[in-house]
Amino acid sequence: MSSLRRTDLLALSNLRNDGRKPNEIRRIRVQMSPLTNASGTNGSALVQMGLTTVLCAVVGPIGCARRSDELNDRAVLEVNVRTAPFAPSSGDRRTTNPSTDRRIVEECSLIQNALEASLILQLFPKTRIILDITILADDGGRLCAAINAATCALVDAGLPMKDLVCSCSAGLISGAGASAGGLEEVELIDLNQREISTYSNESAAVYMPVATMPQRGTVVLAQCESRLSSVDVFEKVLLAASEGCQMVFRVMETSIRERTGKILAAKMGNANLKVNFI
Repeated sequence: MSSLRRTDLLALSNLRNDGRKPNEIRRIRVQMSPLTNASGTNGSALVQMGLTTVLCAVVGPIGCARRSDELNDRAVLEVNVRTAPFAPSSGDRRTTNPSTDRRIVEECSLIQNALEASLILQLFPKTRIILDITILADDGGRLCAAINAATCALVDAGLPMKDLVCSCSAGLISGAGASAGGLEEVELIDLNQREISTYSNESAAVYMPVATMPQRGTVVLAQCESRLSSVDVFEKVLLAASEGCQMVFRVMETSIRERTGKILAAKMGNANLKVNFI
């Protein structure tokens, strides 16, 4: 009796390499205020999307270092992204310079543009808000995880926002890439690093990180470097990514409500203190 490999079983069941369905996101965990005791930090959040882990800390609003950097009508949003040497799943431990690395500079700009669409910066003129984002583990979707972590950290800092900015990626696999994975032409939500690497060389494959404000139904980011065959393909992938953003929104909303409930309970004197003695 011949034994089937795990990949063969997943292919026969029309499942992806990690056992998920095509329209299923990875497990998301959100921890609010992991840096509560850190000096100078107004808010923080730790977001895990599958094996991708991102930590974000918010500082501000504070005064600008130079008067020439001030804006009279709104605050300045400054985004800094750093990657830990042990973060890449490929095992490449070379350190990167955040100020010269093209990928990091581009990610800072995308995160800044996405969050500026929701932050009400006009309430804090002549100040700056600093986002320090650290990629602790990278298994695909680091940009989406960074945007989600930054949003939760801004909420934890008490900064006013029009809506939560939720991000999720989507892809369209077709042709040879689909037959190799046992899937017909179908949209995949929240791709991991193995899926991105596997289908990156396929001419018909599409990968698109998307960020939306779900309650307003507004798309604030849609980045696609793949060649699209038609507008219908773009709309199909964008719709799939928007559905993923709705799933992310529900997880983030639950975590924020739980954190707010604990703060209100502590303020009213109803919080329970648990101390574990070893």
